[in-house]
Amino acid sequence: MTDRRDHDRHRDLHTFIAGLPKAELHVHHVGSASPRIVSELAARHPDSKVPTDPEALADYFTFTDFAHFIKVYLSVVDLIRTPEDVRLLTYEVARDMARQNVRYSELTITPYSSTRRGIDERAFMDAIEDARKAAEAELGVVLRWCFDIPGEAGLESAEETARLATTDGLRPEGLVSFGLGGPEIGVPRPQFKPYFDRAIAAGLHSVPHAGETTGPGTIWDALTELRAERIGHGTSATKDPKLLAHLAEQRIPLEVCPTSNIATRAVLTLDEHPIKEMVAAGVLVTINSDDPPMFGTDLNNEYAVAARLLDLDEQGLAALAKNAVEASFLDAPGKARIAGEIDTYTAAWLAA
Repeated sequence: MTDRRDHDRHRDLHTFIAGLPKAELHVHHVGSASPRIVSELAARHPDSKVPTDPEALADYFTFTDFAHFIKVYLSVVDLIRTPEDVRLLTYEVARDMARQNVRYSELTITPYSSTRRGIDERAFMDAIEDARKAAEAELGVVLRWCFDIPGEAGLESAEETARLATTDGLRPEGLVSFGLGGPEIGVPRPQFKPYFDRAIAAGLHSVPHAGETTGPGTIWDALTELRAERIGHGTSATKDPKLLAHLAEQRIPLEVCPTSNIATRAVLTLDEHPIKEMVAAGVLVTINSDDPPMFGTDLNNEYAVAARLLDLDEQGLAALAKNAVEASFLDAPGKARIAGEIDTYTAAWLAA
């Protein structure tokens, strides 16, 4: 009988999560391409090594380590070759978000990956903006952009990304933040300080990845050198009590992506994931999917994982959803609107 009750409770939580209004702050543009979209793009570009069969993509997206993940990720990046590809991908990502009741998302985009492949920079901006406006009007999903530097491409990519993000007349209306992705090992954060300084001076928020596959020193570098307002991943923060206390006291959010951390071997097992220690230390934790189809997950599943790891009920999950709203760069009326939706939904669920 106990097993049956546990099963029913598990099912009810999944149903609650599916309907819960949500915001997502750490999710990558190309990394959100579903197998259907990836296979369509691969068919458009038959010289690619990416499989066109959606079932074969499951094997293709099985990673041995972080370096292998980056290699596969870049092969999918190579499928985005025209403004039409960019627009298709962006709108379809929003469609997948709408199915999960995501109301707002800050989508990480790496424009350098497209412009260096020959896509006209203005056509690229027009494509993402057209998709953004259509997604809000037709799907009810509000999108904003984080332009990130692909760390593995060096300072040339940093210069190009900063230029695209700060040039009047080119910078897209939806751009709110400036980030740094890619591998951390061998890519020290301080070298990117001048580019983050330029972005911050232009009014953008600083949101670099740090401490995913390296130690807490990388997170300190992101905070002191790049003036990070949120930290992407921050998995190793729990190895430094002083850092955890600083993050908690300053209300600097962590963008936590549990399944991603397992897929890239940043963490060995979910039960070893440091999210429990982060929450216990009082850190503002948000839940995110990172590169969902590549990791066989979605945001709803990540909330279910968090519910298990943190032993959350519906009210705990609602509070977690409101963390993302609080940590977002949405304006105050927008934050109040989504937080109100979360409260209304949760109250109706509990009353029923």
